[in-house]
Amino acid sequence: MKTLLPLLLGLSLMGGDAPSFKAQVIDNQIDIGYGLAIGDVDGDKRPDILLADKKEIVWYRNTGKETWPRYVMAANLTEKDNVCIAARDLDGDGKVEVAVGAQWDPGETHDPAQSGAVFYLVRPADPTQTWEAVRLPHEPTTHRMKWAKVGKNKSQLIVVPLHGRDNKNGEGRGVKILAYEFPENPKGEWKTELVDSTLHMTHNAEVWEDGRETKLIVAAKEGCKILRYTGGKWQHEGEWIGKDYPAGEVKRGLSSDKKPLLATVSPMHGNELVVFRDNRPTVLFNRMAQGHAVVCADFLGLGYSQVATGWRMPNGDRTFGVRLFTPDGTGWKQQEVDESIKMACEDLQAADLDLDGDPDLIASGRSTLNVVVYWNLRK
Repeated sequence: MKTLLPLLLGLSLMGGDAPSFKAQVIDNQIDIGYGLAIGDVDGDKRPDILLADKKEIVWYRNTGKETWPRYVMAANLTEKDNVCIAARDLDGDGKVEVAVGAQWDPGETHDPAQSGAVFYLVRPADPTQTWEAVRLPHEPTTHRMKWAKVGKNKSQLIVVPLHGRDNKNGEGRGVKILAYEFPENPKGEWKTELVDSTLHMTHNAEVWEDGRETKLIVAAKEGCKILRYTGGKWQHEGEWIGKDYPAGEVKRGLSSDKKPLLATVSPMHGNELVVFRDNRPTVLFNRMAQGHAVVCADFLGLGYSQVATGWRMPNGDRTFGVRLFTPDGTGWKQQEVDESIKMACEDLQAADLDLDGDPDLIASGRSTLNVVVYWNLRK
């Protein structure tokens, strides 16, 4: 693997002009907090928080007040843990469609009955009640999923396993990434197509839609591979970001000169936060322990992205948490988002929960067993 340069270029701690966040714990009794999704569950035009926890799929209602009522959507879907969730309004009715992954067993790469599961959750008339789970076909080690719009009236669920079948230690067959076409009747047949089968240890992915085309960026052992939906199917046209730099997390953002940037955690469960611009890497931070989340958003209203990341184990400084990195013209400044709330970050999302025009941060903590909203106090 090549050496990532320049290392920690122009990095400094933010001073008094740092952005300000206020932490609110909305749940301190979760079991693991594998995955978060944000979307309007009940149709009140406020984004709610959805969580794939160990044995339950839950959502927290955004009341516009300090209270976040918790509702169980599904429980005990499989013998083993839930692991991921995807939520998005696909039909334009103002309410999200929800899919989840379960039967988490990263060590069993052969038997799909023992490893992996994919479900679509059918909405009841009252979304606070139990949702019906429709089981879909799957590959072993189901790990991450994203909704993607690939046409005016066509959506797909992209499901990314961790390993290929019979894969051991990242070697063997490639990961079989599948796209499930969202049908008119979700209880009926879901057509699937192969997206890619060349990568190994594919930890996460990012869907990018710009109104003209849809792209999928997959973070893997081999780097970040970019696929396009064109001609009615997914194709790889030879485009990579950070090829041969292993990546575990990936998000796309916008740099101050309006060019795309890509933020990754390297390697999978790694210690480095890396930003790629013009396919050139800059390491912003290298003291994470099991880095497990990254987001790009404009928290400060600057017209370009800042990068937030989190890690879930104590590092050499015996700390974990969530940090924000902001470009300042000469490099990047960093800050702790909040030091009062302990956050062993398993997943991290950005969304404007209070509808004030600025994105907030939402995090789920693994060993700290909490879901925390970091309210953006810019306004």
